[in-house]
Amino acid sequence: MQSLKSYNKFLCALGALFLLSCNNSDKTTAETNAGDTTTATTANTSVNTIVTTPENLMIVRHKVADYDKWLATFESADSMKAAHGLHNDVVGRTLNDTNVLVVATTADDMAKAKAFGSSAELRQAMQKSNVISKPTMNFMTTVYSDTAKINTDLRAMTMITVKDWDAWKTGFESRRQDRLNAGLTDRVYGYDPADNHKVIIVVAVADTAKANAFWNSADLKQRMAEGGVVGKPERVLFRISKRYQ
Repeated sequence: MQSLKSYNKFLCALGALFLLSCNNSDKTTAETNAGDTTTATTANTSVNTIVTTPENLMIVRHKVADYDKWLATFESADSMKAAHGLHNDVVGRTLNDTNVLVVATTADDMAKAKAFGSSAELRQAMQKSNVISKPTMNFMTTVYSDTAKINTDLRAMTMITVKDWDAWKTGFESRRQDRLNAGLTDRVYGYDPADNHKVIIVVAVADTAKANAFWNSADLKQRMAEGGVVGKPERVLFRISKRYQ
């Protein structure tokens, strides 16, 4: 009888050991799976900030008498702009004169944007907001836009004329690292939809001294000539004062 009791105790202990082993195995498997899930989630958190889908932009430059008063009037006219398919994007103030503004709006329809740009309605709105210079307007279809957040609000907008858009674009994109080495980060570039020989480039500027050295370098001038750039670039430095998108 004593032997039978000892045997039963042995079986119970063996069963408990088996169950404990199974539980530990399941726990290990669950922990491993949980770890794999975390790794996969981390691996998929990177977000592509580069947009190559074409977008229409209307860019206006003008001088105002008072920035704060202009901004209030500008924003009060949002419904008027929306009626013409225009949406606020960025307002910048140039370094040479903070009352000279660079105003970018996205356009649902470029034809409507151009019509609004030459309308009496817009002229009246500008008079109301105390615009004191003749506005300069540029229209652009973007082919590249980087929406990543960066540490500088300083931008340089360069306008050039090229012999061949496709050839210029290939050469420009192949030299992105050169610009990065000079503290310049490509933000957006594209061409005038009515004439793709007219190109606009906007870059973020991390260091103005390095940027000016790069822009004035003989190497860049040679590369621009090789890329088919005609004439002297027009460049405007501005600091973003307000973003809307």
